[in-house]
Amino acid sequence: MDSLPSRAAEEKEGVAAVDRALAILGAFRDGDAALTLAELAARTGLYKSTILRLLASLERGRCAARLPDGRWALGPMLFRWGTLYARAQPVERHLPALLAALAERSGETASFWVRHAGHRLCLARVRSPNRIRDDLSVGDLVPLPAGAGGRVLTAADPRSLGAVATFGERNPETAAIAAAVFGPGGGLAGALGLSGPKARMQERAEAHLAAVAEAASDLSRRLGGDL
Repeated sequence: MDSLPSRAAEEKEGVAAVDRALAILGAFRDGDAALTLAELAARTGLYKSTILRLLASLERGRCAARLPDGRWALGPMLFRWGTLYARAQPVERHLPALLAALAERSGETASFWVRHAGHRLCLARVRSPNRIRDDLSVGDLVPLPAGAGGRVLTAADPRSLGAVATFGERNPETAAIAAAVFGPGGGLAGALGLSGPKARMQERAEAHLAAVAEAASDLSRRLGGDL
């Protein structure tokens, strides 16, 4: 007599089904309005019968939609979940701890900038522990595109820019390093940066570039902008 499947086996199978369903949803790429069953099979490596079974569940949950021509598209529930996630992840929530950690790690002032018409606005800032530092404050407006933050916010393709360094561009005595932060949907959320005296920044430019790039990537991940 066959024995009943163990709870562990059932849980394993359940997790595998979720993984396969997520693989199907993850097969969609930028520009894909809909995909055929053959395309889904090619991109996921799953059997067509498995895909159809999972798509039926996804369709019931409004996570997938079958079109009249037989192709499959993403469903409206994904948009709802994305909207809920975006509303629960305002950038301001993450900035205090992240900027404090970046300032402590670098010894320089950490800031987050957003575009405001022809200027960039300092949305949040944690000052350097050093007595000698730059002179900007939260709420200050700086004309675009001056400075590393300005270059990021005005770049035609911020994703390919990486971390940017400027020395003496806005103020002859200061330097800055900035990198783009992306929000839900991949839109530019702002520029994360470090600033301080030019000579001191130049001495550790390589380390600062790496620290800013890492912090910007971390913040983009938290906001759902690195997908």
